[in-house]
Amino acid sequence: MNYNPSQIETKWQEKWEEEQAFEPSDSLTQKKKYILSMFPFPSGRLHMGHVRNYAIGDAFARYYRKQDFNVLHPIGWDAFGMPAENAAIKHGRHPKEWTYSNIDYMRKELNALGLSFSKTREFATCDELYTKWEQEFIIKMFEEGLLYRESTTVNWCESCHTVLANEQVEEGCCWRCDNEVQLKEMPGYYLDIIKYADELLDDLSLLEGKWPNQVLTMQENWIGKSQGLEFEFELSPESKAKLGGNFEKYTVFTTRPDTIYGVTYSALAAEHPITKYLLENNLLDSAVAEKIVTITNMTEIERAKEGKEGYDLGLTVIHPLTGEEIPVWTANFVLGSYGGGAVMAVPAHDERDFEFATKYHLPIKRVIEGGDELPYTGTGKLIDSNRFSCVDSDEAKIAIINEFEERGVGKGTTNYKLRNWGISRQRYWGAPIPFVHCDSCGLVAEKVENLPIALPEDVEITGKGNPLDNHPTWKHCVCPKCGAEATRETDTLDTFVQSSWYQFRYATNPKKWEEVGIDKEDANYWLGVDQYIGGIEHAILHLLYARFFTKVLRDLGYHDIDEPFENLLTQGMVLMDGAKMSKSKGNTVDPDALVEKYGADTARLFTLFAAPPAKELEWNDSAVEGAFRFIKKLYDRKSKVTGTMLPMIEQSSLDKVSKLARVKVYEALQKSTDVYEKTFAFNTLIAACMEALNALDKQDNAEVWTEGMYIMLNLLEPIIPHVATELSEALFNRENLGAILKVKEEVFVQDSILYMVMIGGKKRTEIEVDPSAANDKILAAAKEAGAKWLEGMTVVKEIVVPGKLVNLAVKPI
Repeated sequence: MNYNPSQIETKWQEKWEEEQAFEPSDSLTQKKKYILSMFPFPSGRLHMGHVRNYAIGDAFARYYRKQDFNVLHPIGWDAFGMPAENAAIKHGRHPKEWTYSNIDYMRKELNALGLSFSKTREFATCDELYTKWEQEFIIKMFEEGLLYRESTTVNWCESCHTVLANEQVEEGCCWRCDNEVQLKEMPGYYLDIIKYADELLDDLSLLEGKWPNQVLTMQENWIGKSQGLEFEFELSPESKAKLGGNFEKYTVFTTRPDTIYGVTYSALAAEHPITKYLLENNLLDSAVAEKIVTITNMTEIERAKEGKEGYDLGLTVIHPLTGEEIPVWTANFVLGSYGGGAVMAVPAHDERDFEFATKYHLPIKRVIEGGDELPYTGTGKLIDSNRFSCVDSDEAKIAIINEFEERGVGKGTTNYKLRNWGISRQRYWGAPIPFVHCDSCGLVAEKVENLPIALPEDVEITGKGNPLDNHPTWKHCVCPKCGAEATRETDTLDTFVQSSWYQFRYATNPKKWEEVGIDKEDANYWLGVDQYIGGIEHAILHLLYARFFTKVLRDLGYHDIDEPFENLLTQGMVLMDGAKMSKSKGNTVDPDALVEKYGADTARLFTLFAAPPAKELEWNDSAVEGAFRFIKKLYDRKSKVTGTMLPMIEQSSLDKVSKLARVKVYEALQKSTDVYEKTFAFNTLIAACMEALNALDKQDNAEVWTEGMYIMLNLLEPIIPHVATELSEALFNRENLGAILKVKEEVFVQDSILYMVMIGGKKRTEIEVDPSAANDKILAAAKEAGAKWLEGMTVVKEIVVPGKLVNLAVKPI
């Protein structure tokens, strides 16, 4: 019978479902492995990036099941978000109907790939039951002071009609729709992630060697911890008067207190309260005011791309140590979100300050020795720094901070680039924020027994405004505290909230889902996730938020886990013609069509063979054909097997080609453990199996064939599970699909070893020598075999690579 992937794959997918083959045991005493791939957004179709991600995770899950681990390998749907609302506007479909119909279709696609996901633990983040427990967590964070509401300047996407976190702004544009982002002041809810900044930073050390260094560095830089001096610049009497007595001083932060005597100007952010006061009270030239307003409407990334720009505000402040008057400017490089929105500028020792001072002809004063040119940003001995002159920078930093603290005009402090997480979104298709606005009680959390606060289904989504705010009845409610008429919060949660705790929901036994959001005993057993797989594009957003949520939920008593993901594998993108596959570029490959033509096993084999998982994968039609041919060849060789068990082979009775075939089979077996548990270089294991099959093909010993297929089907089952299981059942009653076999060292004891002979950098011949032969005998044999290529040549270098090759470097006589 010829290889028929459709028939074989349908058979085993139905059988696995009947057997509930992929459900984890309820026992919490067995050794465990939690394998998790980042869950998909239900866009309607899988793409090849999904296939690659899930084929990698599935290989891990299947491997560890065979090693008798209790394996949790779940899948779900990251189902809230703007695309559903955009679809509602474009196609006139309700977001809920659009989302769940997409889930139904994509679930069939996942099933068709033979992925060994738990069926009982699947959920969508838009399920009301998931929302219920998420709202409970949010209320508890509010009660603990970790969640608060305030009015601030936010990133606003007019196209999506929603607020974006800083991390969701990419090169000045919305990460979802690529629309230009504006700055806008409005109230919103924030999670105090800065309270956990030190722990988030310190615990990166727990992940060293387990997460890619690049991801750890990205998180460290995003948190951006810096230690330095915080002090206040007092406004001069004339400046206080100009500001109507509304401001006395303002706070600045510096990481370089050793340069304090080099301050020649101060700069405020365009959105600093003093700058805003000057604008609102028409105290600036109208042309200058217009340009400052333009700066306030630019995102932080846009400002970073612009050249240095600023304007004299006509104010001065008093230097806290020298008493000198220093001019105050506004500058586009000063950000309201960092260090209080004000800086001391030391142009001699800061590139940014130097560029600005040079442009606007401001004074430049050197106070650190070193370097031939300014700006000099290194350290050294202080000069022109009063009693601190001649003191080294590091010592001076401490001494100057002490001076400020003794005078009561400043203090040593720590600052972070990390901003608190704005979680409010002005849209319909999200989890409602469970709060009520009461005229008497203010902001009140909903009662836990009233959860979930579910979305109304009778909404009209036009793309104009927030549908929840425009709904005629939904937002009207009673205050949970006093019972008076009140208004429900119409903002919904950022979708990154849902993906920040989903790993705990999967870990909770579904039998308990109605009673608890996270079961502590289950979570402590399964977490942390032993292997997490997903794209590096989530290095900051999702991974940082998930780490934060893990620590918060731990402190709220839901579990005892410090880090959610023990090991992280960031898989590379799938490319075509050197570019990322994209519908807009018209360079996509439809996984459905691929599976229909070649079968799921071919799709899986190609994605794991074409490149190591962390590297980009270039699509190659001929390589897909090659993967199919290998599987077909493997299937066709079933007739070579005569026994139903692993045979006991007398090594000495075999001829040379049969011995070599065994070597190739056991080399693949030897490689497999490292590949599945350390290197993840599935391509090398697949290549080793291909070599083994070729070597088996060159011999006709039935026992060697039986042993080879017994072992290879075991190694390949996590990669091509349908055909490997089909053959294993037909040939061995699936007895070969247990724990990995032990390598038989006797196989590697050879009667002779084949050496490749390289002369002048080219392969010229081969020699066969005794395994115990010394190097001089190997070289002599190589020179004899390669005599005709050595005529007229002098050997200048001789290299013997044990068991592999002889390299003779030559030059003409």
